[in-house]
Amino acid sequence: MDPIIAATHADPYPYYARLRAEGGLVFHQGLKLWVASSARSVAAVLAHPDCHVRPAAEPVPKAIADGMAGKVFGQLMRMNEGERQRCPRSAIQPGLALIDENEINALVSARLITPDADGLYNAMFRGPVCVVAALLGFSPAQGRAISELMADFIACLAPLSDQVQLKASHAAAEQLRGYFVELLDDPDNRSALFAGIRTRFAGEAETLIANLIGLFSQTYEATAGLIGNAIVALIQNPSLLRDSTRVDHLIAEIQRFDPPVQNTRRFVAALCEIEGVKLNSGDVILVLLASANRDPQLNDSPDAFILDRPHRRSFTFGAGRHQCPGQMLALGIASATLSEILVHQPALDRLAWKYRPSLNGRIPVFSDSP
Repeated sequence: MDPIIAATHADPYPYYARLRAEGGLVFHQGLKLWVASSARSVAAVLAHPDCHVRPAAEPVPKAIADGMAGKVFGQLMRMNEGERQRCPRSAIQPGLALIDENEINALVSARLITPDADGLYNAMFRGPVCVVAALLGFSPAQGRAISELMADFIACLAPLSDQVQLKASHAAAEQLRGYFVELLDDPDNRSALFAGIRTRFAGEAETLIANLIGLFSQTYEATAGLIGNAIVALIQNPSLLRDSTRVDHLIAEIQRFDPPVQNTRRFVAALCEIEGVKLNSGDVILVLLASANRDPQLNDSPDAFILDRPHRRSFTFGAGRHQCPGQMLALGIASATLSEILVHQPALDRLAWKYRPSLNGRIPVFSDSP
């Protein structure tokens, strides 16, 4: 086991506990990077101004730098610092926080969900993207097309993708850009969310388009992981399915207990000291968000699944200047989708799952057991 393999291991949490016991911020000789595993060290790294989201020498991964996916990547607020991060964030975040929960519920309930493995896949991956598309003013047909393109586009964000997948990602980025160009030019768009974003945004249109594509990419994977890991929890602990169980409480606890994003990275931009450790420019820090969530210094009884947990704290959506702006939207879509899935009474005991190959994500894909 190492901190990267742990993301898709059946149960990485005992291993994370051992890492925390070794020290909050330690160097991993095998991976040749620093590992932050405690709540204290994770908070310190995420807050430090010299810990950046991309290495200075490679702002865009070399594998995609020459294509459209690379152009999109290079403009994403989540992959930039300073004004390139603040401008799109200040335009997009306020509107996401104001979305009506009833509107999300209505959009989710309008979708056809079947209780088999294929139905769960569509509900987890395609459904959330379609909901966000509708909120921005796309038609249902456009939303379905965008959700299909997003499945190809996210390959540009995954270091494990091969050349065929990366080529498809560039093509998907071109098509996604086309949809957003049309959205910007549509005089009949009645989306309050989109209108607010346009009013607040003061940058170039291409930057706005890239960050709206980025909003969909984060929706695609993170929300799917929230839904999927909640289903895994229900399979492993059927008692959670009591009639009195509030699905929103279940989703809130699962994002802490078994999060879809297990780790992220930070790249040291200048000589600095964090938690008594001297770091050099160019050092890489693997930030174990999932480990910090289980730190007893952050949450009491951290290895217990407590639906009505008081004072729940979590790093799943990040912290500080790069905290995910769509946290409430993701939780709302995940809760509404899981509620709709459970209405159809899926045979959970007949489902098997494995985790999608990933260096940082924990996203189950289900199959129907023979």
